Amino acid sequence: MNRWMISTLAGLLCGAVFSFAAAADDLAEGKLLFETNCASCHGLTGKGDGPVGAVLTPKPRDFAKAEFKFDTDADGEAGTDADLRNLVKNGAMAYGGSPLMAPLPHLSGDDVAKIIVYIRSLKE
Repeated sequence: MNRWMISTLAGLLCGAVFSFAAAADDLAEGKLLFETNCASCHGLTGKGDGPVGAVLTPKPRDFAKAEFKFDTDADGEAGTDADLRNLVKNGAMAYGGSPLMAPLPHLSGDDVAKIIVYIRSLKE
């Protein structure tokens, strides 16, 4: 192997390790943000069984099922990252859903993206 090939492979490997570490950080931060902002209704495991969610009608979404209802950006596909981002920031009522899914406009776009990473990780 020549020096260029070794250098290229080393760069690719470092990039992969960095990407994996960044993804793990996003997941950990997303979990913390979810626990702080969403778990009271959706539960710590995202099954819609949080202490507040237990008394709500309709029940909060069970993220383990990964069944999403809203197509907030009208692209023909419900439950995309853009749809979830819109629901978190604007609340479900803005899209014809329950007013019980309150908007969380205080979260940054980066925070919402991390919450979405965590929500996606809950699928069984």
